[in-house]
Amino acid sequence: ITLVVPLAQGNGARLIDETGRSYLDTRNNVAHCGHNHPRIVQAIQNQVAILNTNTRYLHPNLVRLAKRLTDTMPSGSSLDVCFFCNSGSEANDLALRLARAYTGSNNTIVVDGAYHGHTLATLEVSPYKFEHSLEYTLQSADDTLAPTPGAHIYKVPCPDTFRGIHAHDADAASKYADYIHQACKYYTHKRKENVGAFIVESGMSVAGVILPPPSYLQQCIDAVHDAGGVFIADEVQTGFGRLGSCFWAFEYVHSPTDTPVAPDIVTMGKPFGNGMPLAAVVTSRKIADAFESKGVEYFNTFGGNPVSAAAGLAVLDVIESEKLQERARTVGSYLKSRFIDLQSRLDIIGDVRGSGLFLGVELVRNRKTKEPASLG
Repeated sequence: ITLVVPLAQGNGARLIDETGRSYLDTRNNVAHCGHNHPRIVQAIQNQVAILNTNTRYLHPNLVRLAKRLTDTMPSGSSLDVCFFCNSGSEANDLALRLARAYTGSNNTIVVDGAYHGHTLATLEVSPYKFEHSLEYTLQSADDTLAPTPGAHIYKVPCPDTFRGIHAHDADAASKYADYIHQACKYYTHKRKENVGAFIVESGMSVAGVILPPPSYLQQCIDAVHDAGGVFIADEVQTGFGRLGSCFWAFEYVHSPTDTPVAPDIVTMGKPFGNGMPLAAVVTSRKIADAFESKGVEYFNTFGGNPVSAAAGLAVLDVIESEKLQERARTVGSYLKSRFIDLQSRLDIIGDVRGSGLFLGVELVRNRKTKEPASLG
C-alpha cells in the first residue's frame, strides 16, 4: 500500500503534507529514531561538511561502526566480521553469496510469504514476489513440491500459528520444522547435494507479523547445519530493538527458559541509517574467509561511506541514550494489551500478536472461518 499524499516534512512520529496537515506515522519502518531527529541530522551535516567519498578510502567512521555493530551480537557467537552496503536487498544478496562460498551450494530453503529484496538473487528467495511475477517460469521438481524459480529453491510453509497448516497446535513448532527436515532430505538424499542456506526473517513481517513458535528456529537450524547449510537471519525489518525485549529478533524468546538461536549470517538495513542508505552483513571469520578465497574482492562504492556511517553511529547512540528499545517494549506492551482488550469486544479482531513495536492485528469477518476482513 502506498500513501498517496504529497509529503513535505517529517518531525518525530509525525508526517506533514504540503498543506500543513499532520499525520501520525504508524507505518514507517525506516525513520527508526523519528523523522528529523536533531542528533542524527547534526551528525550527517557535520560529516558531509568535512568529507564524503567512496569506500576505497579507509575512514574511522566505518571502523567505529563495525565495532559498535559487532558488539551488539551475542557474546561468544563469533559474529565479528562486517560488510557494509546500501540496502537490505544488497545485504541479503551478499549473504546468499557468502553462504554459497562457504557451503559450495546455492540450494536455499525459503519460507512462504517471505520477502528478502529486489535483486535477482533475493527475488528468487522471496515467494511474496516470485509467486506474483511474470519474470519467472515457476517449476516444481515433482508433484509434492511447491513451484519455485528452480530446483535450488525449496519453499516451506510459514510457521503461522493463527491461520497456518498447524494453527492452534501445541506441537506446531516441531510440525513446521519437519518441513525443513523434508527440504534437507530432498537435497541430501534425492539430489545428493548439500543445503546452502536457510534464510528467514526472525520475525516475519511481510508474511503477516509472525513470530515463530518456541524452538522452531532451533530445530530448523539444527537440520540445516546437519545438511551442510547455514542459517541467515534477515533482520532488515525487525532489528535494532524493535521487538523491545531484544536488540535482534533472532534473540527473541517466548519465555525466560527458552534459549536464543545463533545465526551464521545476520543482515540488516532499513532503519540502520534512519533514512540514509545504510545496510550491513555480519558473519563469522570462517565464512568471510571462505568468501575471500574465491578471489572476488567485495567492494561497494557507497556502502558505509563516511556520511552514512556517521548516521549509523548516531542511530546507535540515540537508541542507547534515549532507551528506545525499552520504550518499544513498554509502549508495545501497552498497545498490545489495549488491542487484546478491543478483541474481547470486537469480533472483527481475530488475532493480536507480536512483541514490542512489531505488532500485528488480524481482522476477520468470521472468527470461526477466519475469513479475512479485506477491503475488497
